[in-house]
Amino acid sequence: MQVYLVGGAVRDALLGLPVKERDWVVVGGTRAALLKLKYREVGRDFPVFLHPDSHEEYALARRERKVAPGYRGFVVEFGPEVTLEEDLARRDLSINAIAQAADGSLIDPYGGRRDIELRILRHVSPAFTEDPVRVLRVARFAARFAALGFRVATETQDLMRHMVERREVDALVAERVWQETEKALRETSASAFFKVLRECGALQRIYPEIDALFGVPQPARWHPEIDTGVHTLMVLDQAAALSGDTRVRFAALVHDLGKAATPRVEWPSHRGHEERSVALIEALADRLRLPGDYRELALIVARHHGTVHRAFELKPKTLLEFMERTDAFRRPERFSQALLACEADARGRTGKETNPYPQRGFVSAARDAAAAVKPTAEDVASHKGAAIAEAIHARRIQVLRELRDAFAAAAPRA
Repeated sequence: MQVYLVGGAVRDALLGLPVKERDWVVVGGTRAALLKLKYREVGRDFPVFLHPDSHEEYALARRERKVAPGYRGFVVEFGPEVTLEEDLARRDLSINAIAQAADGSLIDPYGGRRDIELRILRHVSPAFTEDPVRVLRVARFAARFAALGFRVATETQDLMRHMVERREVDALVAERVWQETEKALRETSASAFFKVLRECGALQRIYPEIDALFGVPQPARWHPEIDTGVHTLMVLDQAAALSGDTRVRFAALVHDLGKAATPRVEWPSHRGHEERSVALIEALADRLRLPGDYRELALIVARHHGTVHRAFELKPKTLLEFMERTDAFRRPERFSQALLACEADARGRTGKETNPYPQRGFVSAARDAAAAVKPTAEDVASHKGAAIAEAIHARRIQVLRELRDAFAAAAPRA
């Protein structure tokens, strides 16, 4: 048996990045031989084993053969006769198809090291087109390595476009789309994921609600960038700068979906887009089976981002009702996430990227001040039931009025 370090560990080491996990491929080995060495088998679709001491993954070298449409239409072949080059050939990108031997030497049959130096994401072989998941993976790697100057090779972009035209990406299941999207949202340059998908036409097939935003104008007074799609990706960039929370980033991404549904005769105005956004987010969440926390936060931001932007103009009673509707007192963390997404929206506009956004600090302080108002012993003794709630409500309004006046005197307006 010969054992090689493969994939991301080799790639990241060549890029000078921290190696977070290591994967190994075993050439010339068998299942029986690894089990005899006390490796523990964990692979379901093909033989993958955990090392008895390091618990790192070791996979037998394998080939893949396309037998049916979609990303599941493969037959996997493995055995001691499969070569290292054959195993590397099934990988998506050349930068992921480099192996390292025990002596440190590199086996690079597909030019991955050269492409790392050139900062290019290039497919290994024409077999790339056999698996539509690779379209998502290329877009995700574009997001991961955008800051390092990587770009998708023209010929790879052409292959991806061809896959879209053949409707290969239509075979992607919701769970895999969301899995790759969530990984992309963790990256600082998450917007590159959606840009790459749009360039090859896949965004329209996978996220038609987002794709439809491009070309939709907004009032230049509030949106110097004009185009709603451009604004959307700028907001995502700002959310990525403000928070590492992928829920905040997703909420920022979809907060304006309703603008694509505005009748053209009303352009560039978009009155009522908030509720249209809510309906589109609900449909998207159902289609992709999104986790509940992503859905809930996105709906709050879509429905209420305008309210937060106008926070200094709100009456104390209106501000309190807004916090009650968003369950701010019982769910303070989610409320704070929503305020971050609103700040990203305000800054995701040409020339406004570094503008102050005192609304977030004010609304956050308002929540804390109102939450601090609790029933007193006198309330309990002198009121009953609903009367106690009314007394608390009135005191909270008074606290918010005082806080608003203090902020109006001290805080600069956005």
